[in-house]
Amino acid sequence: MTRDASFKKVVRRHAGETGQRYTQALADLEGLGARMHHEPVPERLLAHLRDRYGIDPVGATKLSVHKTYVFRIDRNDGSPWVARAFPPSRPRAGAEGDAAILRFLERQDYPAERLAADDAVSDFDGSAVLVTRFVEGARLPDGAAKFAMMGELLGRLHALPYDDSAGRPGGASGEDPSREGTPRQDLLAALSFLDAVDTKVTAADRERFERLRDQVRAADDGHGLPEGLLHGNLLHAPDHAVLSGQGPVAINWKASGRGPRLADFAYLIWGTGSWNPRRPDQERIDAAVSAYRRHVELTGDELGRLEAVMYIRTLYLACFGYRRAVTNGSAFSEWGFIEPPGYFSSTAAAVRAAFGR
Repeated sequence: MTRDASFKKVVRRHAGETGQRYTQALADLEGLGARMHHEPVPERLLAHLRDRYGIDPVGATKLSVHKTYVFRIDRNDGSPWVARAFPPSRPRAGAEGDAAILRFLERQDYPAERLAADDAVSDFDGSAVLVTRFVEGARLPDGAAKFAMMGELLGRLHALPYDDSAGRPGGASGEDPSREGTPRQDLLAALSFLDAVDTKVTAADRERFERLRDQVRAADDGHGLPEGLLHGNLLHAPDHAVLSGQGPVAINWKASGRGPRLADFAYLIWGTGSWNPRRPDQERIDAAVSAYRRHVELTGDELGRLEAVMYIRTLYLACFGYRRAVTNGSAFSEWGFIEPPGYFSSTAAAVRAAFGR
């Protein structure tokens, strides 16, 4: 990344919009890729777990193409574990917060993965490692049944009582560890993704790029809406929810914490739609709403802001993809995360109808 006059101007603007000093904003943009990417050596991770916990691990298999630091740990002496060796840029306090929330969920008998040990967080090669029990399960069924299960998981979660141990801010994706927290952090991360490649945007793409950035600046971050304990990323099954022998189970709690419950619900509702053409699917919406409202009844303010809040995570994903495309020199084809705008308005209207509002 060059430090010419145009980039310095981008950094100064980024500092102003994110409330950072110039040096902080510079580090924010230049260190973005390094903060997000981490790929530990499986053999070293196995040796660490063997020494730390006295187990007999025999294999570490990546569980996700998107999370290169998440492994299934097969053992000779027991059931499999999951080890998440987070990027070194994520403070140990983040992993400790994940563990605290999982302990709270276990006390509430909520269907989530469980910690694999009492001292479930350890230090390994500059990273914090969290170990949980592997959840044997299958993909959630397709169609309305899937969204009924996820609506039920979210409704139960948002209805849980407040507890200080699970009171950290949450809801943002947090792929950049410096942007964990409430959903507003997703919008700040989205600005970082765009500003990091601003000087590489071609003249032909400039107008649409600026419109995208303006959307991020103007987005509703859900501030002031009723709060609950958020999962932060439930839509992505099977990476974040599986169907076990005991029923649906929510996994991967890195994004969890207190925040506007509508952010969780809005992202799930955005995912109900059909593609080609993009349009609401009333059956899926009705299934998600019916399951969710067995536990939570959204307020009029929440339903009124639903369309706007649906843009939080989808703008984040669009900007994440835009940075990746410019960085890799590939075509950006992910406008579907935020287009067409008519899909957002018609989906919000369908949800209000499902709530009888």
